[in-house]
Amino acid sequence: MPGSTQSKRLAGLRSSRYVTVPALMLGDVVALGCSVALAVWIRWTFGGGFPLARYWQLWPSLLLFVLMYEGSGLYHGTALYPGVALGPAEEIRRLTYGTTGVYLSLMLVAFFLKMSHHFSRFVFLASLCLSVLAVPVMRLAIRKIFSHWGRWGIPAVVLGAGDTGAQVVKALSSHPEFGVRPVLAFDDDEALWGQKLEGVSIIGPTSAAGEAAAKHHIRHAIIAIPSTAWEALCEMADKASADFPHVLIIPDHRTFSSLWVTAQDVGGLLGLEIRQRLLLRGPRMVKAVTDSALALLLGIVALPAFLLIALLIKVTSPGPVFYKANRLGRDGKEFLAFKFRTMVTDADQTLHGYLEEHPECRSEWERTQKLRADPRVTRLGSWLRKTSLDELPQLWNVIRGEMSLVGPRPIVKAELRFYGDAYERYNCRVKPGITGLWQVSGRNDTAYDERVRLDSYYVRNWSVWLDLYILLKTVKAVLTCHGAY
Repeated sequence: MPGSTQSKRLAGLRSSRYVTVPALMLGDVVALGCSVALAVWIRWTFGGGFPLARYWQLWPSLLLFVLMYEGSGLYHGTALYPGVALGPAEEIRRLTYGTTGVYLSLMLVAFFLKMSHHFSRFVFLASLCLSVLAVPVMRLAIRKIFSHWGRWGIPAVVLGAGDTGAQVVKALSSHPEFGVRPVLAFDDDEALWGQKLEGVSIIGPTSAAGEAAAKHHIRHAIIAIPSTAWEALCEMADKASADFPHVLIIPDHRTFSSLWVTAQDVGGLLGLEIRQRLLLRGPRMVKAVTDSALALLLGIVALPAFLLIALLIKVTSPGPVFYKANRLGRDGKEFLAFKFRTMVTDADQTLHGYLEEHPECRSEWERTQKLRADPRVTRLGSWLRKTSLDELPQLWNVIRGEMSLVGPRPIVKAELRFYGDAYERYNCRVKPGITGLWQVSGRNDTAYDERVRLDSYYVRNWSVWLDLYILLKTVKAVLTCHGAY
């Protein structure tokens, strides 16, 4: 069995289970209350003639949101503790539907009780909009704070210490805010006993997992055994279910969608329906309309910054304001992507000369098509890249229908060798995006194979909620300038 360090870790995670749900509930109530208070304050400041105490009397209605979130599985649930382990896109979807549902219910109650004229419609709409944004942001902050302190999540054992098990442990350990922490691993290969799987001890055969579950009060198991016959997998799942109330099976099929897979009963057999939503006409139309509307709105808001940047480029560096380059779009068709110019005008010659003088940098360039210390980038261009403001002109590409706000990276033909078959299967079928999963997952610090994987994941799992999550994460990535150069 694990030593004292492992025991302390288990004890800490057991106690953290009693922190997660109260912290989420308190954070939700605070975010909702602050949203309403801010909306009331704005309306009062701009001439609202109503007693403030009227809105203070509505505070018990905050409990309705807690009940709605509980019913939506945002605190407790029947799968792998959904209140903790929900994916961000699914959590945003449930929060948006739940929050909107409560606000609409309150509006209907006020209407039928003939109380609607006592309350401001602006306060209602502003509170709704602010709440939809504030609650997910508050949850993100709570996760970051408590996971940093090691007080977030629930313990789980991993059955299987092979490649799939290692990937599961690595993914969960590197994202503690997800809320499921692998603490023990089991495998039937005796040669692995006593070793560590990404820092997690492998302590015995899978048959010993039940004993460990009873001793350490662990209620969650993750089966991560690749290339296992279906009968053997079912038998393992049945045995695990006898000891663990929650069992999650990770199949060794990484090309499947992970957000849009639905279990179906096919004559008593288990079937998995996989929906590629971005290949359906309806979702594509929704994305296209949303892209155009938001791009137009952002373009109008950013117009002053746009003009100022253009002036600064002209003043500080000779050459054109914009940089235009061919990029591959949907169906492999090339288009001209616009950016603010961030390099000197003789960039190609400068790069060639620099690589000749610094051969140690050639491998970095050939591997990533990027250089940390790029001699071609101007001083203003370096700042524009760090803040991603150089990509503002691509809003025009979105309006023209050549790009999306969120999507895979816009690449050149020379980069196709890094994508292999993944380009034809995924990237080629959708429009590239100004931002995307790779930009919010480390940007230029992300290895190329990881960029390809993230782009493929995005296409397989697209939803409006995933786009919203990426846009929110983009704001953070831009403000922190992490991985930008």
